[in-house]
Order: sequence, then structure tokens, then C-alpha cells
Amino acid sequence: MSSQTPPQKPRVAVVFGGRSSEHAVSVVTAGAVLSAIDREKYDVLPIGITADGRWALTADDPARMVITDRKLPSVAELAESAEGAVQLPVDPTSREVVYSEPGSVPKALGAVDVVFPVLHGPYGEDGTIQGLLELSGVPYVGSGVLASAAGMDKEYMKRVFLSYGLPVGPYEVVRPREWEQADGGAAARRRIVDFAAEHGWPVFVKPARAGSSMGISKVDDVSGLDAAIEEARRHDPKILVEALLTGREIECGVLEFEDGPRGSLPAEIPPVSDHTFYDFEAKYIDSATGIVPAPLTAEQTAEVRELAVRAFEALSCEGLARVDFFLQDDGTYVINEINTMPGFTPISMYPRMWQESGVSYPELIDRLIQAALRRSTGLR
Repeated sequence: MSSQTPPQKPRVAVVFGGRSSEHAVSVVTAGAVLSAIDREKYDVLPIGITADGRWALTADDPARMVITDRKLPSVAELAESAEGAVQLPVDPTSREVVYSEPGSVPKALGAVDVVFPVLHGPYGEDGTIQGLLELSGVPYVGSGVLASAAGMDKEYMKRVFLSYGLPVGPYEVVRPREWEQADGGAAARRRIVDFAAEHGWPVFVKPARAGSSMGISKVDDVSGLDAAIEEARRHDPKILVEALLTGREIECGVLEFEDGPRGSLPAEIPPVSDHTFYDFEAKYIDSATGIVPAPLTAEQTAEVRELAVRAFEALSCEGLARVDFFLQDDGTYVINEINTMPGFTPISMYPRMWQESGVSYPELIDRLIQAALRRSTGLR
């Protein structure tokens, strides 16, 4: 009687951390994913990217990947070595991951079947790691290079949505060279003041390519404008100025199923006490609680789910996305932004919305991995 070798489980590299200001959020997201992934179905390899860009082999220890007493976690604290580096092959004929330390012979860690890049912000969510994985020929969870880049850059995101007839709010863009002119940015400042004169104060000043509400300021008048611009520029030299939109904040998740993308039951983010808007501290430190499902009419729910899927398709997204809206007082929706790799922290809206829609956290992770395994890299 011959024994059969059990089929090999797909190997999933969970890549997290990164060089952006959302490093800690990514670590928390990775901890939640590592806790939920089915170890009977998948082998898991956690790989952290430090704040300075080193790819590190890390402990598979979700308990250490949480916000504790307002202290944010980091990859440096989880790395097995202060100098060791993980390398993905930039070779589509091999998926072998290698680990090396100074003065030691590189060690093969085995092949990876799929990468789950839970990176937020620049150098991860913006098409950069997606391009690396395309060169490597390794399937990955989430959108490709173009959708990731356009979704991260709020200017081009809005331009795409407008071209597809999707509703967005008024905005202005200030590019690096405009603010760095010899006139000290006087022309750009005048343009913003004219924008505010047309649409009213306050305005919101934000980095064009950041997330988790990093670097955003609510500006009530011209006296606070320069400080807000400099704060945004700490995260991105290109900034966006947006008009204030009054109304309810509604979010909707999109998930790729075998028959195409579907929208989740939406959530509502209620006004947060002690915060002028839904900023980083409100999201991750003070644990603001959204309402899931959002108290909307059946017609409003159907409309926002349809708009979310249309936004997903307009950018050619894949896998998942969260689309954020304002439901204005006149009953119309405006898209605020799309996130092609939304947070998966325990309090994040994306998994909560799908939980209410009948997809549990472990099933959500499984669906994302399976969708990635079904796709090829390259043009598709």
C-alpha cells in the first residue's frame, strides 16, 4: 500500500510596514491578517519592511503588532535581525525568497506562491511594490500598477472619476515647483485664496499621495494656510486643497468575487467628539466607531453600492477597495476617495462592512488570496 504525499499548501508572504508615514498602521493590519489567515490551508511567511526600506524576516507574532497605550508598533521591533535582509528574485522564472546577513551564506527560504502586500501609502499602495512583483512574476493581492498609482494620487483619481461621470468635489492642486518658486509660492497662495472665495472657508489641505488622514489640516482662513501647506508637504511635496463638503460620511467596501466585483453594505462615520474631522488619531488611537450598516434608505444603500463598484471599475481595480463618500444634504453622493488597500485593523471599516454583508474575516482573507492566485501577472 503506497502512501501519498499531501498536496503542498500555497505559500503566502504577508509584506507589511514600509517607508511611508502609515508604517505603524500597516503593521497593525498585518497582525490582524496573520491572526485570521487559515494556517491549515496556507503556509505563511511574514516579511516586514523597515521605515528605512530594509526587507526583514520578522516574528510571526500578531500579539506584538498592536497599538498599546497609544504606542505604535514597528517592523524594527519585530525583525529577527538588525541587519538581515530578505530578497525577492526579480526573475519571473523563480519565486525563491532568499535571506542574507553580513558575513553569512545566503539562505533560501523557499518559493512564494502569492504576496499579500498590506502596505499603506507611498512605497507600497501606490504601484511601486506592485511593479516589483510584476517583474518578479509573483501573483499578489489587490490592484495592479496603474490602479494602485492612480488610486493613491488623489489628483489623478479625481480626474479618472470625472472622466467616467462620477461625482467628485471641487479641488485645487499645488505642485512642488509652484510652492518652491522664488516668489515664495505667492501665485499658488493667491490661487487657493481665490478658490476659497468661490467655494467658501474652511478648506481642507492634504497631501496628494498619503492616506490614513496623515498631514490633513482644516483651514478656517488665510492666516492658517501656510502652516497647513507645510504640514501636508511633510508627507508629499504635491498637495491638494478641497472645498468643505457638508453631509454624512459613508463608506462602502468592494470585493472581487468569481463573477465580478460587488459592493458591501455601507458604513457611516459619525461626527467624532474632540476631533475637527476624522483624522489619524480618531481612526487609530481613539478608536472611533463607525455604524455598520449605515442607517440609509434601501434606495440610498443601493445607489452607494453601485457607485462604489463603478469607481472600482473606472480605475481598473482588482481584489478589493474601499470607496469613501459624502452623502450631501440634498441627497446626492460625492466620492471623497478610493483606497486600493484599505486597513484591516480590528476596528477598520472594510472587514466590518463585509462581516455585516455575510463575509467573515477569515473568508475575506481567503477570497482575496484565491482571487490573486487566479490572476496572472503581466498584461491582463
